[in-house]
Amino acid sequence: MQIKITDREGVMLKLVSLALVLIAGNAVAGGLTLGDMAASITSSFSQVTKLITAGAYLAGLGFSVGAIIQFKAHKDAPQQTPIGKPIALIFIAAALLFLPTILDIAGDTMFSGQGTTAGPTGTIYGA
Repeated sequence: MQIKITDREGVMLKLVSLALVLIAGNAVAGGLTLGDMAASITSSFSQVTKLITAGAYLAGLGFSVGAIIQFKAHKDAPQQTPIGKPIALIFIAAALLFLPTILDIAGDTMFSGQGTTAGPTGTIYGA
């Protein structure tokens, strides 16, 4: 006896619903508060930033190797490989290699607690 599955979306919806019910059961049994859940979510962001950093470095290295190969192809056959292609790859590689540093500096600038707000200070003459 063969069972024919014609409603694949319905089956997937049921499987996802079952998984969510099992996960929600663990959360309720643990007695997590809203603050605990928020802390868990924000702690997972550090893993996402590590993934973005690693991906940017790997992609930057890949683009730089591709640029070197394109420079060699341009040297061998200048009519077939325009010089703009390896130059564009170099700029993309540089942007990807510097992306984690730029994001770190921008994050410190926007979200650092060490900065002070600007305001009037100093001596007021004539007062």
